[in-house]
Amino acid sequence: MISVLVVDAQPLQRFGFRMLLESTPDTEIVGEAENGAEAVRRTTELHPDVVLIDIRMPGVDGIEATRRIVAAGGRSRILVLTTFDVDRYALAALRAGASGFLLKDIHPEELLAGIRAVAAGDAVIAPALTRRLLDAFADRLSDDLCGPVREDPRLDSLTGREREILVAIGHGLTNGEIAQRFTLSESTVKTHVGRVLAKIGARDRIQAVILAYDLRLTRPETHPADLALHLARPSGARP
Repeated sequence: MISVLVVDAQPLQRFGFRMLLESTPDTEIVGEAENGAEAVRRTTELHPDVVLIDIRMPGVDGIEATRRIVAAGGRSRILVLTTFDVDRYALAALRAGASGFLLKDIHPEELLAGIRAVAAGDAVIAPALTRRLLDAFADRLSDDLCGPVREDPRLDSLTGREREILVAIGHGLTNGEIAQRFTLSESTVKTHVGRVLAKIGARDRIQAVILAYDLRLTRPETHPADLALHLARPSGARP
């Protein structure tokens, strides 16, 4: 059973989520919140598997709430929902520690699939959002990805192989593709990936991709907004 905390400023929206999740055998709502500050408090109290959170809320917004929840170090994973007119905040939410970012016009089964994926430790981003991210962040990413690899103490803890694995994750490769590239078994790759995520402090592969780009370990091969495409690609077997 996946426990979910629903965070949205609109009572009718929360009611709709409750109806959907309570009618699904493997999900349950353990609480609701109407703003970011309340979401942080209720997450600390309830320890839900997934926090389903909107961005636009009075006071503390969804991005800042995500940042605070992740900084607290709990096990709850964040799935952010938004509308098309605020998708420019997607990368900010992902950097804050969200494991998924979906649009509110998705079908109920897509939302449920996203909740299940995030609860299982995977990451999800709406395909339509990646196309908009491409336009929104192309120019900034082009400038940001120029220059040498940035030094970071998190890289110092990685072995040579683990650093290669991080670069491969940054390129959007699945565990199977990484195994093929380095002639390893998928179980060995899974172990390596788990160690990499732990050492760099990433909650999931999507955070590892962002770090790889931030530190310039990974560079787009054809277009500066390939980041969006890598983030949207299914990661394959966990982690």
